[in-house]
Amino acid sequence: AIYQNSTNSMMGAIEMLLATAWQGIAYGLLGGQPMMINGATGPVLAIQTVIFEMSNNLGLPFLPFNAWCGIWLMVFLLLAAFVDLNRMMKHLSRFTDEIFASLIASIFILDAIGNPLNKNGVYFYFVEDHRSHDPYRDDPEYNYLTTAFLSLVLMVGTTATAFMLRSMKHARFFPNQSIRNILCDFAVVISIVAWVCIGNFLFDQVPTEKLNVPETFSPTLQCCDASCNSAWPADCPDQDAAWGARPWLVDLMDTNGKAWMPVFGAVPAMFAFILVFLDDGITWHLVNHPANKLTHGDAYNYDTVVLGLMIGVNSILGLPWLVASTVPSIIHIQAMAEKDKNGRITSVVETRLTHIGIHTLILASCFALTLLRAIPVPVLYGVFLFMGIVSLSTNEFWQRFKMFFMQPSRLPDYPFTKYMPHKKMHMFTAIQVALFALLTAFRSIKVIAIAFAVVIKICIPIRMYILPRWFSEEELILLDAEDDEIERLVAKLENEGAHEEEVDQAEDQQAAFNYTTDAAYTVLPNRANPG
Repeated sequence: AIYQNSTNSMMGAIEMLLATAWQGIAYGLLGGQPMMINGATGPVLAIQTVIFEMSNNLGLPFLPFNAWCGIWLMVFLLLAAFVDLNRMMKHLSRFTDEIFASLIASIFILDAIGNPLNKNGVYFYFVEDHRSHDPYRDDPEYNYLTTAFLSLVLMVGTTATAFMLRSMKHARFFPNQSIRNILCDFAVVISIVAWVCIGNFLFDQVPTEKLNVPETFSPTLQCCDASCNSAWPADCPDQDAAWGARPWLVDLMDTNGKAWMPVFGAVPAMFAFILVFLDDGITWHLVNHPANKLTHGDAYNYDTVVLGLMIGVNSILGLPWLVASTVPSIIHIQAMAEKDKNGRITSVVETRLTHIGIHTLILASCFALTLLRAIPVPVLYGVFLFMGIVSLSTNEFWQRFKMFFMQPSRLPDYPFTKYMPHKKMHMFTAIQVALFALLTAFRSIKVIAIAFAVVIKICIPIRMYILPRWFSEEELILLDAEDDEIERLVAKLENEGAHEEEVDQAEDQQAAFNYTTDAAYTVLPNRANPG
């Protein structure tokens, strides 16, 4: 739905389902990190939206222009793997990972609640002239506020139910642990089914926005004419019926008389490369974090080649570009993990079967379009909200951000709250907040949106060369190092603290002994000479 709104129906739900299904199955069989999930991310959507805006401004047909950008992007990714550009990923740390993960989470949450950039989210149902109300303009019984309120209930209900079922794993309810595990593992699916039924059966008299998919398996774009550069009915409202759906293969030679288009596609592709390369690298870095206890190992260059080729195929078919998706990947790991009583991962079942199974079911859904058309969009917004909140809960940057508003004496017990000044901790967080705000600003302003990937890249040299001037080595370890290194430093600090305490006690005992001795020498002469 979001892609359809952002590209004037040039891409939509069918294209997203097909891209997700085939790429997920292929990656499950061939990919280097089976726990990683590919998907459409907010930053990549922003880049493709910018390409759509550029095509309109330059008079270029979007799908061919997007295809050439994708082909150039594939070439850049293959070259990056060939020269081992992924070696720069060793410089990534929590500082950059957390900023990027927060950006992804904020996009999920904004798209659910109300994103002013693309007019998606439940908030806009409360706006009378929103496009979702257009089909009912001539219905005198239609009340947009009733629809908006029901949409809000469906979104909140979907999110709340998913969280409730997710917490059942350690609850006291139900007869045995197997049932609780099933409810926890399928929390989102159960929540979606429940609230789809509530919206369609209990409140069937109140219309809500439904997922827009064709009646048959065909591209979303219904063309006004044979050129397929315009969408029916938006671009040709006087036309009674569409000419037909666009072909699956994009005509790369359709340049609208602009012979320079294939070469010019390299320009936006370069910015897209920076974004996709960092998006993939940061997600792989998060997935392979030692705290996740994965044993499979990484395959950065190999996966760069695999995903580059997949983006090339998607471009030629007019499908969205899919990259390593942070939030679904982390949720996948969490679902396959065993944890201790403190919530720390102890082991993960690493298998390709879940990856292949998930995307096989997505492929099957392409042949159940009638069911997909019954899904209220607010239910999907509830899933977005759930995914955004879940990813924030594991983000240390978010935990430190909340500490700005906490009483200093009641801060949570973390190494960086115990062993370093709170002022320096807040300073580190404030720098991350500033970079996050800069990223958001670049993404929000259309004129410079294509360059916001550069801001992500800037985070790396800031961490490497600027922060060491403002923070000591021990402070950076506490705030930004891996768990093992933090534990070693904490053990060292505690040992030093214990040693200093022993020295202080010894000094106190020596001082007390000296005081007692001096007092004795003072009293004894007085006893010998009482007069």
